[in-house]
Amino acid sequence: MNVLGVLTAGGDCPGLNAVIRAVVVRAAETHDAEVVGILNGWEGLMEGRTRPLDRDDVRGILARGGTILGTSRLDPYVHGDGYDSLRSTIEANDIDALVVIGGDGTLKTAMQLYDDGGLPVVGVPKTIDNDIAATDITFGFDTAVQIATEAIDRITTTAEAHNRVMLVEVMGRTKGWIAAYAGIAAGADAILIPEVEYDPAAIARIIRKRHRRGHTYSVVVIAEGVDPPAGLEVDQRIDQFGFKRLGGVAYAVGQELERHTGFETRVTVLGHLQRGGTPSATDRVLATRFGVAAADLAAEGKYGMMVAVRGAEISAVPLAEACASIRGVPPELYDVAETFFG
Repeated sequence: MNVLGVLTAGGDCPGLNAVIRAVVVRAAETHDAEVVGILNGWEGLMEGRTRPLDRDDVRGILARGGTILGTSRLDPYVHGDGYDSLRSTIEANDIDALVVIGGDGTLKTAMQLYDDGGLPVVGVPKTIDNDIAATDITFGFDTAVQIATEAIDRITTTAEAHNRVMLVEVMGRTKGWIAAYAGIAAGADAILIPEVEYDPAAIARIIRKRHRRGHTYSVVVIAEGVDPPAGLEVDQRIDQFGFKRLGGVAYAVGQELERHTGFETRVTVLGHLQRGGTPSATDRVLATRFGVAAADLAAEGKYGMMVAVRGAEISAVPLAEACASIRGVPPELYDVAETFFG
């Protein structure tokens, strides 16, 4: 391997720059390879937008949020002609292998390019939602949970001071990992996640029971992907890339809880605060380990694979395994959370 390409695609995530840094340094120092950064995800490969990366280019980026390469949600199969859309950029830069850092959608595209066109690709799992199969955890998740937990802690003091029911909406498009972890960590009185059906009346009973016991405030944590209560709708516009723009289901749930309890209810939607800013130490280390392992796999010619963590060990799994399903919160973890409801 003489030239290694690297790109970041999909939503930004704390730890992306740590992966880029690790890929560049490992490729250069261990494998004597040049690295080409692809700007703005698949868009850069489709439009020929690249930049060389050496060790000096990645100094000082370990603690930075976002990605120095930029990102986008463009997809070569949706917005181009598949592998043919990328071929000229790959050939012009003499790219021998490509490290793709992204979530389930990005990794599925990488797998398809590997299967259809033989693109020599290695995947790195990236999502704060922690829902990629075949790996125990993804970088960015720890940072998001820390941010959400601190926010819930702060909101809890306000709820207590004003005797209110406070709803905190966190990210989680299809799975509720952030809601479950942050809710448990902050001592939430109820947690709603997409994996578990809920009844607003049952949540209201939990809140009323707390009030009867003299606790005149409650905090409910809600994942953004939870369905709204029956009969209520949430405006979920479709963006230019075909994704639902989530956010706001907590307002519908809050409306129902206020109707059932008669208690004043307020909503806070954390939104993009959870995935911006400096990554935690845990995410920096995990992202660095992923980047080193990805560079090694590319140098060894082990394409069509994704780096993963199993227990304490970094391993390699087929992209097909990683893309086969979306990993949800296990029932036993939600059972732990339910123990403390009310």
